[in-house]
Amino acid sequence: MATKWLLDPTHSEVNFKVRHMMISNVKGEFRNFNAEIEANDDTFQNAKTTAFIDVDSIYTNNADRDNHLKSAEFFNAELNPKITFESDSLNQDITGNLTINGVTKPVKLEVEFGGINVDPWGNTKAGFTFEGKISRNDFGLNWNAALEAGGVMVGDDVKISGDLQFVKQA
Repeated sequence: MATKWLLDPTHSEVNFKVRHMMISNVKGEFRNFNAEIEANDDTFQNAKTTAFIDVDSIYTNNADRDNHLKSAEFFNAELNPKITFESDSLNQDITGNLTINGVTKPVKLEVEFGGINVDPWGNTKAGFTFEGKISRNDFGLNWNAALEAGGVMVGDDVKISGDLQFVKQA
């Protein structure tokens, strides 16, 4: 029988970076997300994983940019309020279906299992770090602007990463 592990949001984060004006990176995060794992044992081999991210929770330290990213030119949060990820393959990496802006594509992310430990209140917790790269254009996030000196305002490759802590359910 599979054990359910629920996300501990106070000890978790989901981040991204994308090239800006061909010269630097802009980073951001999503502040509202949830995930769960169903695992047959504490090795998490081939565990089932589901995750949901609230697009409206995007934060890049610039309100105008955040609102532009939520608009129809990017995530179209009004029509597609959630980013989802589903996988049946959690090992040294995780392969699953990522849905952004109504478009679903397979992705593969590198995963580091941090281990399992019990907190001072008796909760069994497991930690994971992930990272990977996706093409924003693959998900219909095509807005861009040409730069006078050449190149474009926003790069296509988006680096995604996160640290996730889960609590084992009885």
